[in-house]
Amino acid sequence: MKTTKSIFSAAVIAAALALGVFGTTQATYASPRAGIGVGQDGAGDAQAKLNKSQFKDVRVAVDNGIATLSGTVSLYEYKKDAANRVRKVKGVTAVRNNIEVSGPNANDSDLKAKLLEKLTYDRVGYGNAFNAISLDVQNGVVTLAGHARTDVDKDSAVALVSMYPGVKDVVDEVEVDPTSIMDDQTRLAVARAIYAYPSLNKYAIDPAKPIRISVQSGHVELYGVVDSKADKDTAYIRANGVAGVFSVKNYLQVAGQPSESEKPQ
Repeated sequence: MKTTKSIFSAAVIAAALALGVFGTTQATYASPRAGIGVGQDGAGDAQAKLNKSQFKDVRVAVDNGIATLSGTVSLYEYKKDAANRVRKVKGVTAVRNNIEVSGPNANDSDLKAKLLEKLTYDRVGYGNAFNAISLDVQNGVVTLAGHARTDVDKDSAVALVSMYPGVKDVVDEVEVDPTSIMDDQTRLAVARAIYAYPSLNKYAIDPAKPIRISVQSGHVELYGVVDSKADKDTAYIRANGVAGVFSVKNYLQVAGQPSESEKPQ
């Protein structure tokens, strides 16, 4: 009888342990679905965030709160959006974005020319003359640099580039100028001083090709392309004569003359 009870107890313990392991398995592993591997805690919720057609080839794996995204999308914007969506999932503490942009490949120089054209017209009517954002392209990777007057202006430029076919990645190095009532007054004063001058008011005609004015704590930088060295020098003199301006850096380029480096357009 003792032997029978021992055998029975051992069987009950073994069954309990088996049920305990099984219960843990059910709580830890996500149900197998497209792109979700067994043993990936939270992967189901993360994959559910990517239920849009643009993410149909994207897969999510989650390990210890770190979500790894893989697969392909057609635009860089979708790659960025996928990471933002998964980052909001409860329990996800970090995201590794290994998604590849599989859209059409474009020649760097052609892509740069097209993006520059679009960028010059960005934020027209919203003080775009106070943005001086540069752009470079290497192997489909676009680097934005220079200055934006506001975060909205910066975000607009990044979004414009991110949605363009052929862009594989975007490096954002744009600096937002300090928020300051004094700087805003200086911007307007410098703009009036430059554009009101007879030989320079022509640069106000085309809103995509103004003399661009960046102000940081009273220090002025001029960007863009002008027709002659005389115009470049005059713009500098006019800006430097504005009350409250501490210094002026003249990065204006003269049309048809080579420059040492690419300056904001």
